[in-house]
Amino acid sequence: ALSKLESRVLQSALDRTTISKDTNKAVAFHQTFGDRVADTIARIGGSWSFILTFIAFLVLWTFGNVWLLSRDAFDPYPFIFLNLVLSMIAALQAPVIMMSQNRQTERDRIDAAHDYEVNLKAEIEIMALHEKLDELRHSEIIGMRDEILRLAEQVRRIDEKLSARQSP
Repeated sequence: ALSKLESRVLQSALDRTTISKDTNKAVAFHQTFGDRVADTIARIGGSWSFILTFIAFLVLWTFGNVWLLSRDAFDPYPFIFLNLVLSMIAALQAPVIMMSQNRQTERDRIDAAHDYEVNLKAEIEIMALHEKLDELRHSEIIGMRDEILRLAEQVRRIDEKLSARQSP
């Protein structure tokens, strides 16, 4: 018994229709505004430019509070306010990145299912082509056999005629 997916792929092969589709469009169509924001935050937060910018920010914060504003520092050493800011960023960024990863996992699942459909159809098409080639070879062999039998019959007749002429 074929599954629903296999039946659909087989019907597509029989009807000679395509099953390829752009899965990115399908996924993008169902994304909410929050999904797009989370993906953008995850993309930015996981980039080298963000990391380098953040390192520069931390160096400036530390340098500014230790040397430039040593007497009037708004966050003196041990930088408790900076720790609070970093903790809040981490508390917000971690779930957003996890949501984005969950969506990416779903996208990967959709892509894998689509790849399976395309591969299954390709396999069916290849098997059909093999069958057609086998049929062509078989009919060619039968044609060659018939031609050989016809030629053998002609040779036999010619041989009989030659034998009849040579025997007086």
